[in-house]
Amino acid sequence: MARGLAVTALMVGVTRVTVPQADAAGAPTHAVPSNDALQSDRSLGRLGPLTDLVIHRLRVSDDVAASKFGTGSPIDDPAREQQVLEQVRNQAGDLGLDPGSATAFFQDQITASKVVQKGLFARWTAHPEEAPTTRPDLGQIRTRLDQLTADLLRELKATVRLRDEPTACTVQLAVAAGSGAALERLDALHRQALAGAVHSVCVASVK
Repeated sequence: MARGLAVTALMVGVTRVTVPQADAAGAPTHAVPSNDALQSDRSLGRLGPLTDLVIHRLRVSDDVAASKFGTGSPIDDPAREQQVLEQVRNQAGDLGLDPGSATAFFQDQITASKVVQKGLFARWTAHPEEAPTTRPDLGQIRTRLDQLTADLLRELKATVRLRDEPTACTVQLAVAAGSGAALERLDALHRQALAGAVHSVCVASVK
């Protein structure tokens, strides 16, 4: 709990120092950052690449929301969530990661995605002029999410030793999350989701 509060506080602090706060009422950007953008404006520190992928996934959540809004499709999709978590368990074991820890991390990603989707649904309902005018294909979005799952697992493996050091990990995570939120100019909704998405980063285990 203390680690989570410290990370959240430092995220907010770094965001305020680095750039002005993004307009929380502004319409979200649905485009996913390009590889070039991620290379040139990366989050700082040893957990920067992992944080970039987490933010990338949150941006994809904007498209998930746009694909569902106005269709009657529920935000919660237990069958899909179970499929993702089972995929994570299998891939984590192959990489030598503890399946339980990896699953907890991805449960955080799913929860953070739903925070974004619910927030956008509420925003678009209250401000119809901000609602998306196109509906992305959910099948294509899921293909992108599957690729991000593989990329995130590789980063979890690459950072396992750092993440097993609670103090160093907490500091590095605060730097990465704070700088990432600033570089991406995340609004209040996406900063809230990011704080939840990185909650389990500093709990690492290998088999």
